[in-house]
Amino acid sequence: MTYTVHEIFFTLQGEGANTGRPAVFCRFAGCNLWSGREADRASAICRFCDTEFVGAGPDGGSFGTADALVDAVVARWPSSERPFVVCTGGEPLLQVDAGLVEAFHRRHCEVAIETNGTRVPPPGIDWVCVSPKANAPLVLTSGDELKLVYPQDGGEPERYESLAFRHFFLQPMDGPVRDENTRKAIEYCLRHPRWRLSVQTHKVLGLR
Repeated sequence: MTYTVHEIFFTLQGEGANTGRPAVFCRFAGCNLWSGREADRASAICRFCDTEFVGAGPDGGSFGTADALVDAVVARWPSSERPFVVCTGGEPLLQVDAGLVEAFHRRHCEVAIETNGTRVPPPGIDWVCVSPKANAPLVLTSGDELKLVYPQDGGEPERYESLAFRHFFLQPMDGPVRDENTRKAIEYCLRHPRWRLSVQTHKVLGLR
């Protein structure tokens, strides 16, 4: 299998349960809920995505084997500590397979994934973060972290709070009314303590 990766970079995780943790992000190209092209946004299942994931970017590439991709990812990790790798997208589960997870583990990596939950992941992933989208089928109903962009019509938190996740986060939707969305998310968390607020700290701090 050839893996198409938009970018690979070392940074701090900016949101959710692992906020502040050093990580190598491996952003896979492609998504099943939007093409990534502005001309298609109005007809997309997910219309609020703010991430660039089209094609193999200058910090990514096409990798003909799992080991080749893992080599490129591990090369970004700067220390002898166990690498923490976040597979994201787009939708990473269009490409992440058991062979890639095994290749990461052979290099002693801890593997996290950020997914929209519309596909079943291969076994062995160490940290599963699901960010469900209101108009998409949710087939991945358990994991470590559910991170809901808020508010979404048809994607109210009550729809997800009985699922088998260890952590539940509300993340204010970015955009022109972000301050209002943040206020609403704070109010909801205060009324429903199962939910915690996730702030996109990488945007606040100017991190990649």
